[in-house]
Amino acid sequence: MNLEEAKALFEKEGYTLLLFNDKETVFSRKRGVRPLLELLGNDYSSYIALDKVIGKGAAFLYLYLGIKTIYVNVISKSALDVLKEGEVKVYYSSLVNRILRHDKNGYCPIEEAVYKCENKEEALPLIINRLKSLKEDEKK
Repeated sequence: MNLEEAKALFEKEGYTLLLFNDKETVFSRKRGVRPLLELLGNDYSSYIALDKVIGKGAAFLYLYLGIKTIYVNVISKSALDVLKEGEVKVYYSSLVNRILRHDKNGYCPIEEAVYKCENKEEALPLIINRLKSLKEDEKK
């Protein structure tokens, strides 16, 4: 699959995440960082990523995956800084100061959780803990 085919598939199918190389395509329709967390432990350094929205938390997870090139619709300034420092090529449509929650009522909780983080090792447990607390809040 080439880049243009991947972009067309990404849009047509409504994916939130698509990783591809010349042998395989990985995709998801899940929102947030969950699809990236599910991929941890695998080496995706030969893949190109297409994503809808990347905040700082997702940026740290992309570093764990080894992704070197990303095409994204919306990215936060702090996420772009993380990825550039990690020598990831990023092509984006819109750069924003911070990522908003899905309901537009405040900032993304994952981006808030890692806002002061400087590295992926520090960020990972904060991301996992924030997701757990969000899941617990949903049960209440």
